[in-house]
Amino acid sequence: MPWVIAIMVALTVIAAAAGLALRNAASATTAELRGGVTVQIVEASPEKRTKQAQAVVRRLGRMPEVESVRLVPQDELDGLIEPWLGGKAGHDDDDYESADEAAIPVPALIDARITGEVTDARLAAIQAALRGEAPAARVDAQSRWLKPVLDAIESLQWLAIALVALLALALAAAVLLAVRSALGANRDTIEIVHLLGATDRQVARVFQRTTGIDAAGGGLLGMVLALVVLLFLARRFASLGAGMVDYGALDWLDWITLGFVPLVAIMLAMLTARLTVLRTLRKML
Repeated sequence: MPWVIAIMVALTVIAAAAGLALRNAASATTAELRGGVTVQIVEASPEKRTKQAQAVVRRLGRMPEVESVRLVPQDELDGLIEPWLGGKAGHDDDDYESADEAAIPVPALIDARITGEVTDARLAAIQAALRGEAPAARVDAQSRWLKPVLDAIESLQWLAIALVALLALALAAAVLLAVRSALGANRDTIEIVHLLGATDRQVARVFQRTTGIDAAGGGLLGMVLALVVLLFLARRFASLGAGMVDYGALDWLDWITLGFVPLVAIMLAMLTARLTVLRTLRKML
């Protein structure tokens, strides 16, 4: 039984850590994108694109609900699109006027932050306010870009919760089968102990204590195994350098929560053993 409990605890800690990491990533990403608005200037001419982008920045800066506004530098845009388009994006006047057909005009990008929640009505109002300054402007909420990703993360969180619940049931079932097997193997001894005056509760306390010791050893071993796996995965994900992955790092409260998993497993095993013994003895004797 200790080995079974070790495996169950290790899998439970890993599943719980995954759920907590997904929660942290979703919460941090949502907070980061709250109030975020992106304005794209979709214009092929570099001169017109630059002029409209500057006009939009000035117009947004005068709007009272806008907390901050920033024109994304061209070098930063180049870095964002280079993995997909390579060096085929043209942005300055020389590229536009050249005969290089491989050059692809990239919209100017403006990052703005407004107070409160970004709604469709507020986006429409901003779009209408910018229409005179930049007819080619497109206004979008930053949270819309990652909504499918956030929905998928929420589904994975529920999956992690379901796995933790199933592993808890599996642990309880393993303890139940082990205790029943021990009761059957020691039936004659238990009958003799009863004849000597022992009560069902005293017998159950013996099994409960033994199960607790086995569960403590298995829980400790499972926690160590889970920590090795989590630290290995943390180093692998840290090398990715992705923003959302960094948001998923576990904080000290998460580690404390994971530390309670072996303790809960021990209590669950002891409770299952006690209830199993008491119920079986009532039918046996």
